[in-house]
Amino acid sequence: MNREWLEKDFYKELGISSSATQDEIKKAYRKLARDLHPDKNPGDTKAEERFKAVSEAHAVLSDPEKRKEYDEARRLFASGGFGRGGYAPGGGYTGGGGFSNEFNLGDIFGGAAAGAGDGGLGDILGGLFNRGGTRTTSRPRRGSDVETETTLGFREAAQGVTVPLRMTSPSPCTTCHGSGAKPGTSPRVCPHCNGTGVISRNQGAFGFSEPCDDCRGTGSIIDDPCTDCHGTGIQNRTRTITVRIPPGVRDGQRIRLAGQGEAGLRGAPAGDLYVTVHVSQDKVFGRNGDDLTLVLPVSYSELVLGTTVSVPTLEGRVGVKVPPGTADGRTLRVRGRGVPKRGGGAGDLLVTVKVAVPQKLDDEATEALRRYAEAEKAGGFDPRAGWAGA
Repeated sequence: MNREWLEKDFYKELGISSSATQDEIKKAYRKLARDLHPDKNPGDTKAEERFKAVSEAHAVLSDPEKRKEYDEARRLFASGGFGRGGYAPGGGYTGGGGFSNEFNLGDIFGGAAAGAGDGGLGDILGGLFNRGGTRTTSRPRRGSDVETETTLGFREAAQGVTVPLRMTSPSPCTTCHGSGAKPGTSPRVCPHCNGTGVISRNQGAFGFSEPCDDCRGTGSIIDDPCTDCHGTGIQNRTRTITVRIPPGVRDGQRIRLAGQGEAGLRGAPAGDLYVTVHVSQDKVFGRNGDDLTLVLPVSYSELVLGTTVSVPTLEGRVGVKVPPGTADGRTLRVRGRGVPKRGGGAGDLLVTVKVAVPQKLDDEATEALRRYAEAEKAGGFDPRAGWAGA
């Protein structure tokens, strides 16, 4: 990331205000990412560029620490907080012995947009008041985290499945393997800053630290850049990642794949990939935590007389015993036939019986039912005994 950082309005990219909540940021990103995804807009370069911009904005604003650094840095430069000259769009620090036009703003943020976390702005501000002018070691800029989504069938989510995900994102250059240098050559340590990426100097009572002009804060110099990635070590490419979804994943759950996000600059660590899983509904099964649920249609006679019914599970069928006199709506539990648990074992299968009433009977069945009703009444059975004050 370079000086264009401060010219970008990440809030505007996502169409939100600077006071937006994390939920609002997430909602705005998901909508834009779905609409602009390269798979949905093949060959549309404008949509692809917008997708990259939206992803970059989300990578910063979705992380509270990165967002705080971004907001503070923008306020600082907008107010000229580094001295008399302040910040000039398109350039660096202007006036007052500050930063040159080649100032690499990515080093101010220490790769915050790419998920570096520590360093950068804090290191520079910390060095601002170090009387001794101590040199600060440059930290590699980690790649940005990436988010994507996938939809699974109910049973796939319950049992676990391996799925391929097609991703279009910055990845290590396949020619130079992320080093940025032409094959057969290597970057050399910057002689000006001795590989720290930072130059410190004293000015009066204060010690100032600023990125090295020779290596632009990277700590290394590439004499012969890779022609495919122009020395960045990164290329945009489409790749297919095989992802193992563990058993028991829930709808809306996020799975983290370490090191599968955007590539870091010049071989720095890659970011992470977060996969949000959506689970479609099943015609037979429902879910309550780690328990599977299903509704079992039965006849009235089966409830009265009792029976054993074959019901489906995730791993075949089992027989469920319905005791005589079972009430309509009762739930029967089958141990260990539910959703696999992360720590081992599985939940239960909860079978709720529901009477299926025939819509039409032939003459013989109708007559038999009438005789039964008369026998039932003669036996003293009253289904509404004690009901509603009766």
